[in-house]
Amino acid sequence: MVKVAVVLAGCGYLDGAEIREAVLSLLYLDKAGADVSVFAPDQNQHHVVNHITGEETQETRNVLVESARIARGKIAPLSEAKADAFDALVLPGGFGVAKNLSDLAFKGGDCQVNEAYARLINAFLEQKKPIGAMCITPAVLIAAIKGKGAKVTIGDDTDTASVIEDLGGVHVNCASDNMVYDEAHNITTCAAYMREDPIADIAEGIEKVVNRVIESAQAAKKAAA
Repeated sequence: MVKVAVVLAGCGYLDGAEIREAVLSLLYLDKAGADVSVFAPDQNQHHVVNHITGEETQETRNVLVESARIARGKIAPLSEAKADAFDALVLPGGFGVAKNLSDLAFKGGDCQVNEAYARLINAFLEQKKPIGAMCITPAVLIAAIKGKGAKVTIGDDTDTASVIEDLGGVHVNCASDNMVYDEAHNITTCAAYMREDPIADIAEGIEKVVNRVIESAQAAKKAAA
């Protein structure tokens, strides 16, 4: 059985994890028979946004506690996630990735990535274990690994694609129902809700990312057996 770590950034696309991306990722991982563990940083969100009005509120919320809503309470602090314990890493998106797991939403190419998040991503990269990322997360991933010429997609958003290129990554335009696989770095990405496309198209792209990640992890386990 493939063991997969999933990292969330809260609960709600404007200030945390994109819920549909997170749930679809968990669904397709379950359908693939993966053993999944969910993690999130134990820290306060950058801010809280009213998802009806889009306005910032005066609340304070914790990223780990909010992520537990999606994980149904089965979650652990990001600091406990170790690449050695898993075969693959899946990273749903949402503005929380650019606000809570990094400050990319505010500083663009000058962003800093959460230390534990960056360390985990780089550990998977160094061990050549598959990483799947979606939505804005590929841009944060590129920031975390210092580019390294990795190929990713966030769809066709030119501003974010420019940030990826400035950070040393390679951006590939991609439809919402498809994915981009960088074989050299074992990274698979899709646009997800970087576009307001039908959920069916978003789901197809996420499913392709998850399936590619699982297939790669299974192949590595078979080769090591």
